[in-house]
Amino acid sequence: MHTLQYNTKRKQLIIPEYGRHIHAMIEQAKSETNIEERNKKAKAIIGVMGNLNPHLRDVPDFQHKLWDQFFIMANFDIEVECPFEKPKKELLDMKPEKLPYPQNYPKYRFYGNNIKRMIDVAIDWEDGELKDVLVFTIANHMKKNFLSWNKDSVEDVVILSHLEELSNGKLKVAASQLPLSESSDLMRFKHKNGSGPSSNQSKPRKQRNRKRY
Repeated sequence: MHTLQYNTKRKQLIIPEYGRHIHAMIEQAKSETNIEERNKKAKAIIGVMGNLNPHLRDVPDFQHKLWDQFFIMANFDIEVECPFEKPKKELLDMKPEKLPYPQNYPKYRFYGNNIKRMIDVAIDWEDGELKDVLVFTIANHMKKNFLSWNKDSVEDVVILSHLEELSNGKLKVAASQLPLSESSDLMRFKHKNGSGPSSNQSKPRKQRNRKRY
């Protein structure tokens, strides 16, 4: 009677989805000294791996994936003929570069990062009527975002001071553009576009008095 073996005492699987038998077959292929026999075993193993996903077995990209996984499970320590370029262990072990975090302004978090990006772009614009319209639009958008965070009305002077602070004093709404849009108009526009409370939710549900049989 063979001694029972527990998985906790066995070698850890590199790609567990293929199971221990596939890994054992690859180890047998690695120990084969005859290059022709080794190639035959490698192709047979690829066929068995493809049987796990028969609907993708004949897709070229999927075949490339199977061969890459074959070399990974072999620890890149096997020489066989492969229809694709052999993957490199250095590339697999290479850690991706850290992604830069977006700018955060916790003091006025309710405005969002896009507002700050718009302000930075507007600063570089040439002074003129087009820039005045852009700054006015940014201020209105800031007011709408502020109202989403605080449902009460907000004074224009608050928005203008925040705009000046976020632009380091480089942007101001032209006097000819003031005042900003009314709070009620901004909130009505927000609800019309579906960002506010749904019109269906505001209506009471009709009672159904149909008889059920």
